[in-house]
Amino acid sequence: MMRSLCVFCGAAFGARPAYIKAAEAMGRYLAANEIELVWGGGQVGLMGALADAVIAGGGRTYGIIPRFMVQRELAHPAATVMVAVDSMHERKAAMAERADGFVALPGGFGTLDELFEIITWAQLHIHAKPVGLLNVDGFFAPLLAMMRHLVEESFVPRAHLDMLHVAATPEALLASMQNHTALDDDWAGKVSRTRPSFNKG
Repeated sequence: MMRSLCVFCGAAFGARPAYIKAAEAMGRYLAANEIELVWGGGQVGLMGALADAVIAGGGRTYGIIPRFMVQRELAHPAATVMVAVDSMHERKAAMAERADGFVALPGGFGTLDELFEIITWAQLHIHAKPVGLLNVDGFFAPLLAMMRHLVEESFVPRAHLDMLHVAATPEALLASMQNHTALDDDWAGKVSRTRPSFNKG
């Protein structure tokens, strides 16, 4: 049972109304299903739209934000709980500890940084929680193509890509994540120490 969900998303609204609508839909879904939102604590962009929708629906929000962002007045004023930390690293660790799962919505470098770190932690068995992408209007299609390329080029095991849940709606995505199966392979222990011999013929 997922009691809390960490959502990574942009501090900007993006170029399409669909991104805002998706953030609001995710917020409404979390509130309606009594799933606590764990997020970066921001009141701007999709982060703010997401939190506003949770709050409007009577849901619970748990923000974790670096103090320098509080000083810039970026913290959401209506969060149920707002925790100020010293660094971005501490923020990500606290979000990972608090949440039962993770979802990325459209966003920029920060969103991708958070997404890939939490995927890497799953690879290394630091956590066994589900990770998902809300693929709004195909936003993540180029990224998913790059991930498949990593598999094809033998930098990522297929099972590690398959553990990522992808859907276009909050309902479909969370339903998939509720049935998550954690990785059971010792990937780090199986990394080859032998340089391959490529056929140049």
